[in-house]
Amino acid sequence: MTIRFASNTRDYSTVIARSILAPVPLDAANDNAHPAANDRFSAGDDRMLWEALRHFADHGLHAAQEAAQSARTAFDADDLESFEWWLSICRMLDRRLGESLERLARAS
Repeated sequence: MTIRFASNTRDYSTVIARSILAPVPLDAANDNAHPAANDRFSAGDDRMLWEALRHFADHGLHAAQEAAQSARTAFDADDLESFEWWLSICRMLDRRLGESLERLARAS
């Protein structure tokens, strides 16, 4: 059975009416909106998005961990360009994992 609220007055003092008519925030809360300033491979780059999606298609839900492992391997081999590439893909798939990986690289 469907219940429908229909107020017959302009008195919006009831709790139900106030909750129905409450303003809704229109700004989105995207945590990936701003790429890191020192990131050469911008998160807004179409090529980076394409590669991140391809990587996700290849590795599924473990794609971020695979990208992080590839970044660690590149960092250990002193291949900084590959490290930045994999870090950017990791950051695009999992922002927190990417930031923790970057902190580990800075500490080394």
